[in-house]
Amino acid sequence: MRKAILAFIAAATLAACSSGERPLHDMRSTTGGPDEFSVLPVAPLQMPETMALPTPTPGGANLTDPTPKANAIVALGGNPAAVNAGGIPSVDAALVARASRNGTQADIRAVLAAEDAQFRQGKKRLGLFSILRNDRYFKAYARFALDAYAELARFRSLGVATPTAPPSN
Repeated sequence: MRKAILAFIAAATLAACSSGERPLHDMRSTTGGPDEFSVLPVAPLQMPETMALPTPTPGGANLTDPTPKANAIVALGGNPAAVNAGGIPSVDAALVARASRNGTQADIRAVLAAEDAQFRQGKKRLGLFSILRNDRYFKAYARFALDAYAELARFRSLGVATPTAPPSN
């Protein structure tokens, strides 16, 4: 009898220590955000008229999900109507217009890659890049690097509100 009472007290003590939390597999987001487990297919599967594969149409609509970008924006809590035809949110349209006021270059990445290759080829002749494939990329571009603390001091001397920065040492 004494063992039964001790076993009951031990079980009651262990039960009292329980925090009452739900098990890990039953956890769901309570923040009102998207639930990754509630993804459902948009339309049911259907049998095509022929088994021949259709020719791909780049930029064409998907038969099962005609608006995937809009669906993703809605799932992340956004407004798909706020995105204009260029893919730029309407709230950022003024920023993009200001940044591109002097024009933009469509092939800027290719141009920069070619200029970089030409710059590095010139530096190779000067001995900054060795034959042993010891690439001294940072040494080649050291004169273009910014000193963050010097820039911070310069902006502060101009009266620009700057965030705090960690000590330089």
